Amino acid sequence: MAKPMVSGAAAALLTLGAAVPPAAVSDEHVDPVAFVDQFEATAGKYEGFRRSGAKGICATGEFVGTPEARALSTASAFSGEPVPVIVRFSVGGANPSAPDNVRGQRNLALQFDLPGGERWQMGNISSPVFGASTPQQLFALLASREPDPETGEADPERVRAFNEANPNALLQAQYFASQPVPASYASTRYWGVSAFGFINAEGAVRYGKWVFEPEGGVQGLTDEEAEALGPDFLFDELRERVADGSGAFEFNLQLAEPGDVIDDATVALPDDRETVTLGRLEVTSVAEDAGGECLTITFNPMILPEGMKPSADPMIPARAAPYAISLSRRLTEGAKQ
Repeated sequence: MAKPMVSGAAAALLTLGAAVPPAAVSDEHVDPVAFVDQFEATAGKYEGFRRSGAKGICATGEFVGTPEARALSTASAFSGEPVPVIVRFSVGGANPSAPDNVRGQRNLALQFDLPGGERWQMGNISSPVFGASTPQQLFALLASREPDPETGEADPERVRAFNEANPNALLQAQYFASQPVPASYASTRYWGVSAFGFINAEGAVRYGKWVFEPEGGVQGLTDEEAEALGPDFLFDELRERVADGSGAFEFNLQLAEPGDVIDDATVALPDDRETVTLGRLEVTSVAEDAGGECLTITFNPMILPEGMKPSADPMIPARAAPYAISLSRRLTEGAKQ
């Protein structure tokens, strides 16, 4: 029987832990191997594919930083010179055959190849908030949605218990439900959801949360348009846009103020916070097939250039070990796009 759809939060991160009551979110460390095992148990295991964002495509591009970015951070990404970037667009979830014409999560993952061998990796999603504030809460969400082997469905009482105990974990799914089907990977807004610190030449740190804004504006589809396009239109549509020079994004940073929550990815910064444009990302080519340079990149958000630092958000370091475990499994199985 087909595996059930998993929420955006579960789709965005491989999780940690053995079975725990879903409403009891523990502060105890969760083992990353068991985390990946739980993700596979809940979302399904598709050998050779990423455990999250399985249906995706590689691309390449370049990034040019702004003077405003250089005032905030000494990071070489903001030098003003073109920086090559490896790009991966994907649909949320573990299913490599996930339909393109439904509401839900889209992902933009990037690796900036910087001077001197430095790299900057990040993952961005099409929601301003994540679906869990801690690894423990995300594991509990996954455990609550694990299907019964006999019925193929999750226990509704277990789901209800988790939902009632964790209302912040429902905000992301509610956001996706309120949005139309994205018309293109290149017409979707992508948030970083976690806060990062930007360190200037004097050593001062300013925290903020970023978003990639499509230069052509955000575009969605009506239900009728989405149905007519079918389940597999996003890759070819992206190739056409990039060929026409329409695959660019403005990279903006919303600056946090004292007292703002910067250690919880389920909480967005207030709308009235100052926004600074950090640069422009242009996608210049898209892979013709399922290959590409991004095949074995984990897009670990702890890989940062000098001049930047993670916030205290626990979801940032929690990704590193599960991503590495997932990659190891994919390579053993025969990595696919």
